[in-house]
Amino acid sequence: MKESTLQALSRCTVCPRACGADRSGGNPGFCGAPLQPKVALVSAHFWEEPPISGEKGSGTVFFSHCNLRCVFCQNHDISQENHGREISIERLAEIFLEQQARGLHNVNLVSAGHFIPQTAEALEIAKKNGLTIPVVYNSNGYESVEGLRMLEGLVDVYLPDFKYWEDELARTYSHAPHYARTAAAAILEMRRQTKEDRIRPDGIMEKGLILRHLVLPGHYKDSFRVLDWIREHLGEETYVSLLNQYTPMYQASQYKNLSRRLTTFEYEKVTEYFLSIGLKNGFVQKRSSATSDYTPIFDLSGVESADTFQNRKE
Repeated sequence: MKESTLQALSRCTVCPRACGADRSGGNPGFCGAPLQPKVALVSAHFWEEPPISGEKGSGTVFFSHCNLRCVFCQNHDISQENHGREISIERLAEIFLEQQARGLHNVNLVSAGHFIPQTAEALEIAKKNGLTIPVVYNSNGYESVEGLRMLEGLVDVYLPDFKYWEDELARTYSHAPHYARTAAAAILEMRRQTKEDRIRPDGIMEKGLILRHLVLPGHYKDSFRVLDWIREHLGEETYVSLLNQYTPMYQASQYKNLSRRLTTFEYEKVTEYFLSIGLKNGFVQKRSSATSDYTPIFDLSGVESADTFQNRKE
């Protein structure tokens, strides 16, 4: 591990919480993440947006731990209960190259925000050893600009969430104060780094930004405000994925609005608003996507060696 990586983690300010934990000394902060990268699953994923998954699949690498506490998290096994295995930075670089060797369209870093210094180092190693496929950074949006700048030149496609506009919702459902302004600054930094969207003739994005927004039951008007911000600050050509996949999971039953599925009426209100304000590039989901069947099984496949990889459609 490089000295610069250790220094970045000796008083950790990688994410917006800036909790100052000495992870290099074995003292995890709010996210609970250790010093070494911790990974729960290496897979071929076929259920991302079409420019990410394509026909061959996206090379997802699911990281354990999280800097949010989303009460409805579908990946709570790894984000809150922290299942996974610690690996070296060198092994993480090998995993990236193995995903390329499998013929997948990209390397897809899922929730790596609390491991940015380690991930950046692993990407540098992998690129020196022949990694050429696009690198996708799949984020909850609660990122610091300073942390993201460690990834400049290493990430090709940013795939962040913009979860909430109202701070009360962010605090209640994700324990994330100032989520909107934090995510907005992070997304503008992502746009600065990628500058323009480039999609290959085969439909795969090789450079750019796709924003995700999960429409929550009872809060479709909050979605309007998120879309307003996107239109005003990023423009009508911005790629936006409107997710209809909300499923009550984890602790969602404790909250009245979150204890049910999204209605067709609510989702259609958001898609109609999307079009009414002039946004042009959107991805939508069928109501049938709202099921736990699409949640990956975090069984450590592919983490320790290529032999354990399972090329399955999660």
